[in-house]
Amino acid sequence: MYLSDQSLNIRHLGITAFVETCQAMQDFTAQRTAKTPDELWLTAHPSVYTLGLNRKAVRTPWRDDIPLVLTDRGGKITYHGLGQVIIYVLVDLTRRQLNVRSLVSVLEAAVVELLADFGVPATAKKEAPGVYVSLANGQEAKIASLGLRVKNGCCYHGLSLNVDMDLSPFEAIDPCGYAGLKVTQTKDLGIDANQQLLSALLLEKLTAKLDKTA
Repeated sequence: MYLSDQSLNIRHLGITAFVETCQAMQDFTAQRTAKTPDELWLTAHPSVYTLGLNRKAVRTPWRDDIPLVLTDRGGKITYHGLGQVIIYVLVDLTRRQLNVRSLVSVLEAAVVELLADFGVPATAKKEAPGVYVSLANGQEAKIASLGLRVKNGCCYHGLSLNVDMDLSPFEAIDPCGYAGLKVTQTKDLGIDANQQLLSALLLEKLTAKLDKTA
């Protein structure tokens, strides 16, 4: 039986190591009970490539100056670096009457609405989770990536939004497993807002959307 208390805790972690943060999410999820409040963890990671569970035929990075870490989220390969907003979503899907697809939609919608507030149209794709924008040259580019893991009806991992970072490491991989996929960030789209502000606004939107599922 699940309690009606649907409180949502937000943790501001600052810059954290990817491996240690993954372990902390796994521990949190393994130890939580029906009474455990859901949490959102805001963080950023130093440069790291992460390879999800869908590893078949994934091209590994051609550069070796950035560590490659195997992780238990869904999806293929991506890159994390400073200047990127990462929000990990540790929620009880059963209690909130969500499934993975509906949670992905919630995360995508929060990013799409955030970008729209700054006059940037963005879209989501059912067949390729994440958020995409059109560049000035008409090319499509990915600006936010998603990856989730569910155990015992509870979710962890989450989303990353590119804000003001060195995008060149993405050139050494097929982002999210898609060869030739362009990657962009809010700074390059003319959004004059720093990482701190965009983090706060995205957390606000995401919290409001999750509250509606409680």
